[in-house]
Amino acid sequence: MKKIRLIEVKSELGAGTRGASLGVDALKIACLNQKSDYFQRFTTVEVPNLNDVLFEKNLFPHAKYIDSILQTYKRISATVEQTFELGMFPLVLAGDHSNAGGTIAGIKATYPDKTLGVIWVDAHADIHSPYTTPSGNMHGMPLAAALHEDNMDCKVNDPEPETIFFWESLKKVGTERPKMKHEHVVYIVTRSYEKPEVYLFDKHNIKNFTYPEVLAKGIEQVAQEALHRLKDCDIIYVSFDVDSLDSKFSKGTGTPVEVGLNVKQAKELCRALVSDPRVVCFEMVEINPTLDAENTMANNAFEILEHTTEGLLERLSKEA
Repeated sequence: MKKIRLIEVKSELGAGTRGASLGVDALKIACLNQKSDYFQRFTTVEVPNLNDVLFEKNLFPHAKYIDSILQTYKRISATVEQTFELGMFPLVLAGDHSNAGGTIAGIKATYPDKTLGVIWVDAHADIHSPYTTPSGNMHGMPLAAALHEDNMDCKVNDPEPETIFFWESLKKVGTERPKMKHEHVVYIVTRSYEKPEVYLFDKHNIKNFTYPEVLAKGIEQVAQEALHRLKDCDIIYVSFDVDSLDSKFSKGTGTPVEVGLNVKQAKELCRALVSDPRVVCFEMVEINPTLDAENTMANNAFEILEHTTEGLLERLSKEA
């Protein structure tokens, strides 16, 4: 893979608050304000979205808009797969974090026999299912879908048969089998989660590098330890949710949480992670300018994006 291809996904069907569909455009405004040529330098493709269904009544209380999210998954998966076929590196700029499930599906559709590791830089665990979700918002479910994890031991909901049908279909986008193993998921600065998610952490010994741990060890060591935990993985996907940043830096995301990364730490972390030659895809999600003042989050996120991309280009040029 010699070149980067930007994949724009403006779907916000999985979020609880509106506005993440505007995140990509907010990044472009930040790019202009910083007098960067970033969006002129790379080939870009936009995945068609179905956000119009948000004007319609949701029919699936335990997995909101899951029928349209299934279609979105398929579109994202096909675009990611096509990007790999072109010999390019997919760098995904997405609305809400439910879209990551489609990205993971596309990676596995391309590399069905390779062992996939996932590094999830996010305030939230996103490993709920329709059986455990407290909100029904599907940006809390992409990892569960990829893992085929229903977590019936912690069941609190009784989803309708139609919801279960779409949930089972969602799991199978890209490949019929689970996309990865639980032990091949690593969280960084995840600090907002519910009991069913903690149950899975404990059951499968899933590692979360807490913010105090990041402070104690430093960014470089945390990045290396995260990558080392995935030593048995052939390929790695890095997913960066902007709410991994401390909420004092900006409210411009749907679910801000205190005590997280600062911009400098996030830049260092993402760059260190994508420098690993096994990383085949990077995704940034959940920028919501409608919750923001003066496009602060997008400005911060663009700094992180540009710095990460520089590191990625350095790596790709050496590999060429």
